[in-house]
Order: sequence, then structure tokens, then C-alpha cells
Amino acid sequence: MENSKLTRLNKYLSEVGYCSRRAADKLIDQGRVTINNRVPEMGTKVGVNDIVRVDGEFIIEPKEEHVYIAFNKPVGIVCTTAQNEKDNIIDYINYPKRIFPIGRLDKPSEGLIFLTSDGDIVNKILRARNNHEKEYVVTVDRLISDQFIKRMSTGIPILDTITRNCEVEQISKFSFKIILTQGLNRQIRRMCEHLGYEVVRLKRVRIMNIKLDVPVGQWRYFTEEELQIIQTDVEDSGKTKEFSIETEAKTKPKRQRNTPKEETAPHQRKKLSNRKSLRPENRRRKDRRN
Repeated sequence: MENSKLTRLNKYLSEVGYCSRRAADKLIDQGRVTINNRVPEMGTKVGVNDIVRVDGEFIIEPKEEHVYIAFNKPVGIVCTTAQNEKDNIIDYINYPKRIFPIGRLDKPSEGLIFLTSDGDIVNKILRARNNHEKEYVVTVDRLISDQFIKRMSTGIPILDTITRNCEVEQISKFSFKIILTQGLNRQIRRMCEHLGYEVVRLKRVRIMNIKLDVPVGQWRYFTEEELQIIQTDVEDSGKTKEFSIETEAKTKPKRQRNTPKEETAPHQRKKLSNRKSLRPENRRRKDRRN
């Protein structure tokens, strides 16, 4: 076993919360501690696969509990863990434990985003084909028409694909609600731009079963009920990169060539003609004519 994975026995008992190092030294000296059913010497180190007992009681290192946070991101904060980004979300929250955002929310957008220390649930939620709902309230720069609502809900061509059908509901003359099950880059803004509208304000108000209920710039932990529902929803979800790529490939439309193969641009025809004239058989024919 590598030394980097070994811990002094007294430190191990202290780190798992059994007793202090000084108290552990006394227990070891009294022969009350065993490693793999053997009484160790003072200073012995233990590894992750070793079985440690005190007075016959099995001592196990407690599993670290993951953190699940619902955060109301302000405009201007960037959803990245990169420390070279001065407005990164990690520094803004300043949580004492390593966490990372689940997905993204554009810098000019605001609203709900999850952060966690649980990489497994991140992968499951982010897989594009898992159809997890995200709800937004959007304000645009022009009067909203019935045609706009219809077009937004039935698919818009962006990023070499057609957006999935979604639920869109007008709220006022300039704002609407939209529920997506996709996570394309700047999807709502691109959809609106395609129809001649510009997004003035974009706010995410719900992800799956969790609604935005904290003021801008503040966060809260998931409740036990919320976490249980999410874990149930993603239980059968694909969580690997391959799952996402394979399933997306089956549904993503193939790009059409703009020009048929037999058509050749004029400058290309000229090059081809020059190449043909340089062939040996063509040069012989030219010599005979001369």
C-alpha cells in the first residue's frame, strides 16, 4: 500500500471522531486497539482497507455527507469554478466546502441554480436526454403575439438542430413563461432572436421539483423531501457521457450539403482542368497534334 494512503493510528482515531490523539496513544499503549486483529506498536499506520477495533468494537470512518444547495444567482455572476474569473459563482457564495454548479445560467441571466459536492447526481441531472424540466420567466423588447407563442412552443431551428416542443404561456404584453427539457447554449435567447425578439430579462424560477424561493444572492439547502424526489427522478437516468452522445445522435437531424457533389465551383474547375492537362496521356496527345 502506498505511504500517501496511510495514516498514523492515533491520527486516524482522532479524525474519525473516536477520541483525541492523546487518548488514542493511551489506548494503543494499553493494547486495547487492534489492526486486522493484531495489537499494533505505537506509531503504526493504517490504510483504507485495514480493520481497526477498540476493545473489540469496529471503528469505521464516517462517510462524508454531500451538500445540495439552491442558489438565486444575480445578474453578472458567472457559473464557473475557474478562479481566474473574478465574478465566479464559487467565490461569490464562499461556501467552506468544495462545491460546483449543476449546469449553467448565463451571466446576464438570473435565478435558480443548483450547487453540490455530489458528482454522481450532477452527471445524472445534466444528461441531455433525461428530460428534466427547467422553468423560466422571460421579458422581451417587443409586444408578444400569438404567432410568437406558437412558434416558440413548436420548435425553433438553432445550433444545427430543432428545439424540442415545449410549454410556452404568455404572462403579459412583454413577458412569457417557458418550460424547457433541453440545455442548449443560450437556448431561449437564440430562439427569441430567430423570431426577431431580444431578451431584456431572463429568470429561471424552477428546476425539476424545486422552485426559486430565496432572495437574489442568497441560497438554502435542499429539504430532505426535495432531495428524495430528485434522487428518485434521476434513479434510472443515464449518467455517462456515452449515454448522452448516443441518444442525442439518434435524434439530431443530419446536416444537408448546400451543393450537390457533382457541382464544382468555377475556380475548382479551372484547377481540375490544369491537372488533367498535365497527365502523361494528355501531354502525348498534345505533342502529336504539334
